[in-house]
Amino acid sequence: MFDVGDKVVYPRHGAGTIVAIEEREVLGEKKKYYIMQLPVGNMRVMIPLDREKEIGLRSVISIVETEKVLRILRGEGTSMAKNWNRRYRANMEKIKTGDIYVISEVVRNLTLRDLEKGLSTGEKKMLNNARQILISELVLAQDSSEEEVTSTIDEIFTEEI
Repeated sequence: MFDVGDKVVYPRHGAGTIVAIEEREVLGEKKKYYIMQLPVGNMRVMIPLDREKEIGLRSVISIVETEKVLRILRGEGTSMAKNWNRRYRANMEKIKTGDIYVISEVVRNLTLRDLEKGLSTGEKKMLNNARQILISELVLAQDSSEEEVTSTIDEIFTEEI
């Protein structure tokens, strides 16, 4: 169970801070919810307490672990399916895991492919979504701004060229 003030990751939306725990009535049923504030996009998300494990809610990585994320981003791209549809499905499954290191690989691989050959519209949208998830966690882990983290990631890929 998490408390108000805890920094957590909701796999499909990214990282945020629990700003409240409230009981709400939704569709005639009273439940307790975490109210999570996302730093990127300034969005609030309600997460049912009784589904936190099923959803995959977890704590934000530590400042030390952010170095591993940056190493992954700087690493060599791994091979992906040539067929965009297979590539899309495989990357979507990776993003759904909520694992920051796996999401880092997706961001790296799609960014490198975009620089090399370009991406389909669907893959561009997927890359933007994965980047937002990654950025939101790094913002909280490093106690940094969205602009600083975005700049760091962008610099990694401009070094590649």
